[in-house]
Amino acid sequence: MPLIFRFLSLLPLWLLHGLGALLGWLVFALSPTYRRRFIAHARLAGYSLRAVGSAVGHAGRMVAEAPRLWLRAALPPCEVRGAECVEQAWAAGRGIVFLTPHIGCFELSVQEGARRWAPGHGPFTILYRPARQAWLARMLAQARQRPGIRAVPTNLQGVRQMIKALRRGGAVGLLPDQVPPRGMGVWAPFFGREAYTMTLAARLVQQTGAAVILARCERLRLGRGYVLHLQALEQALAPEVDAAVRQINAALEAQIRQCPQQYLWGYGRYKQPREPEVAA
Repeated sequence: MPLIFRFLSLLPLWLLHGLGALLGWLVFALSPTYRRRFIAHARLAGYSLRAVGSAVGHAGRMVAEAPRLWLRAALPPCEVRGAECVEQAWAAGRGIVFLTPHIGCFELSVQEGARRWAPGHGPFTILYRPARQAWLARMLAQARQRPGIRAVPTNLQGVRQMIKALRRGGAVGLLPDQVPPRGMGVWAPFFGREAYTMTLAARLVQQTGAAVILARCERLRLGRGYVLHLQALEQALAPEVDAAVRQINAALEAQIRQCPQQYLWGYGRYKQPREPEVAA
């Protein structure tokens, strides 16, 4: 498998995206469970399969482009729009919490941000949970330790490092629509249905006064690269955690509606949270 990944990393982006689209539709056709979940989640947001059918192919593109992003030193072409909100936050002496939902190439969001701003403001701090397979864990570790990126464990120690980074005026990247372990979130509406939602993003902002910037990295057609959209949260987060979480979910919904054709509708957003891991 590592050899296959290395071979795929050498292919041009247009070919990876073409192969990925085929993979996405193959999985959609062969997995009734995945297909039902995809359609049900899209309908919750008011979309028919016809309206967001291209998201099926984009799910496969996400998988196919991973070797390129993990194993190649040079990043693919990426235009950044809205960079002024980042510059304004740092000019004000604030740390930044970047939030991106499972849309487009979220993997590239932090990589491009780190490439652009880490030299002047320090590494971007992200949470990292090692994969169970040894070969995949090694590859992910390589990807997470790119220049300008600092990966920390998904435990209290990692959270403390995030707080320190923000208080120094650094940046943190999170996927706030990822289902956290039990006890680390609250139930909040997401497209009209209660979803277990992490409180970490809200607590980091409340404890450090960091700015919140929403990031959405869209794929361009024919493998021409990506566009990273950056937008500051319109209103300051509410002081109550539950209200702040609802506010973040609403902001994520708005981001997804900007490009529903690239959202991972098949992601298990409404699943029950797993039990937290107990350190040995």
